[in-house]
Amino acid sequence: MKYIVETSKSVEQAVADVEAAAKDYQFGVLHIHNLKQTMKNKGVDLANECQVLEICNPHKAHAVLTADMSLNMALPCRISVYSENGQTKIGMIKPKAMLAAISDSAELMAVAEEVEEATIAIIEQAK
Repeated sequence: MKYIVETSKSVEQAVADVEAAAKDYQFGVLHIHNLKQTMKNKGVDLANECQVLEICNPHKAHAVLTADMSLNMALPCRISVYSENGQTKIGMIKPKAMLAAISDSAELMAVAEEVEEATIAIIEQAK
């Protein structure tokens, strides 16, 4: 269900490279959550870096929402860049696995497959 790769890049560089790669696949970055900083602001020290990029391809999102508006809860896609045991990792929950847990639509599974291929390509390009 998870897709995770390791990279020799810093978290900051990997985040920048995910942003750039997303554009190459017609995905936009809606927001980046810096979880370490957010938690620090709330008085909690997180040992590892962790930034979560919310990305979206508006045409794919439109297809999903037109077929089943309740799936807005699964959007946008998220790609995480984080450190663990001194290693930078880039990962996501696979869209097909997530969709299979919440819908049995063959039409939407085809969209999820396209999104999964693109998001894996984004991660591979960024690593």
